[in-house]
Amino acid sequence: MPGSHYQVTTPRLHHSVYSLTDSSDIGPDDEELDARPSLTPLERLSGDMCKNKNTIKDLMIGRRVGFYKVRGEIGCGTFSRVKLAFHALTKDKVAMKILDKTRMDTQVQRLLSREISSMEVLRNPNVLHLYEVVETPSRLHLVLEYAGGGDLHNKICNEGKLSDDTSKITFAQILSAIKYMHNANVIHRDLKAENVLFTSSGCVKVADFGFSTRISNHNDFLDTFCGSPPYAAPELFRDECYLGPPVDVWAMGVLLFFMVTGSMPFRADTMGKLRRSIISGAYSIPPWVPGPCQRLIKGILKPEPSERHVIDQMLGCDWLLPVEFPWSLVPSEPAGPLHSLIESDWGELEEEAEVRNQMEELGFTAEHLQNNQLKDCRNPVTGVYRILLHQAQKRRGCDSLPVVRGMVRDPKREGLRAYRGLRHTSKLCVLS
Repeated sequence: MPGSHYQVTTPRLHHSVYSLTDSSDIGPDDEELDARPSLTPLERLSGDMCKNKNTIKDLMIGRRVGFYKVRGEIGCGTFSRVKLAFHALTKDKVAMKILDKTRMDTQVQRLLSREISSMEVLRNPNVLHLYEVVETPSRLHLVLEYAGGGDLHNKICNEGKLSDDTSKITFAQILSAIKYMHNANVIHRDLKAENVLFTSSGCVKVADFGFSTRISNHNDFLDTFCGSPPYAAPELFRDECYLGPPVDVWAMGVLLFFMVTGSMPFRADTMGKLRRSIISGAYSIPPWVPGPCQRLIKGILKPEPSERHVIDQMLGCDWLLPVEFPWSLVPSEPAGPLHSLIESDWGELEEEAEVRNQMEELGFTAEHLQNNQLKDCRNPVTGVYRILLHQAQKRRGCDSLPVVRGMVRDPKREGLRAYRGLRHTSKLCVLS
């Protein structure tokens, strides 16, 4: 039970290691008049989880998991269900991905471990946040950022293709997320419209890292076919080893085609026909797609991975140059694996001080923060810290959308024009 993580030292109150409720010999009158008014939200919640019959019942039937109140289902996957939940202390909405441990074979366990490992090193405005992992005897719960604006696939199916400017703004954010992932040596391997989520304000969140993998460098070869066939790169169908970054780049090309046309570049009645179509690179772009966008799609959807655009070429293309992205809000490099969240560049000192004050008001002491060090995603203290820190970052503007300007004023973006004419022919060296 989450309450087992805490020990609170308060004058006259002596707490067990299993809860934050009073177990001292104070008289009932003193307890009612003196102790209860001074209980913090954390102490009251922990007390309810140990003594309140309704709360205990909710915990037993799954309407509460740890510090979270679980509500209705908002999605499902091959191995999981996703439910809406609320943090009992911060009151934030979260998405809770629930997996049944009794149905998890070795392969599913390996995929889940990769998903958690990948999300733990990624802290980017356009990557879905992992707040906490809560384990019960029968289930594993991934507590994720709640996007709330639907996914790209449903948006296009319901509303049709995106406008040129909306496509630019959406694709620029996907590109920002993938660049950040590749800098962290994380390959997604399952990019598709269903895994591109939107917040209520339209900010893009790349999600679902179940097929992701971490590599030591970009020259590492992979050999597992994974992902959705319509988004799969030709080298995946050739049953050969492949490099990770070009596979994600190809999927981005399919996404871009889908955004600007409302249809998929490769369609077939059977898997065999789809395979042949993708390997040959047989597709046609409608003539009404703007020329700069057509050139970008053609540069990405090249059957030979060594001829495919790399990330910086895409950033420097004519079609995206008018996009003014809030680069100052996006960390250019991921934090190192041993970099504490408290010491990370991801949060300004002012934000961290604000979060610490909020945690103190909730009842978390300096000892809580010091003992937990806010690194362990399976610790509820870390979950509260990450939720409050993300709140502070959103107030600062980390989910700000790119805008399309008439003129380009960013010299860094202008400098990327040099990449437009590059061709990379070495199969052993791919820039990204």
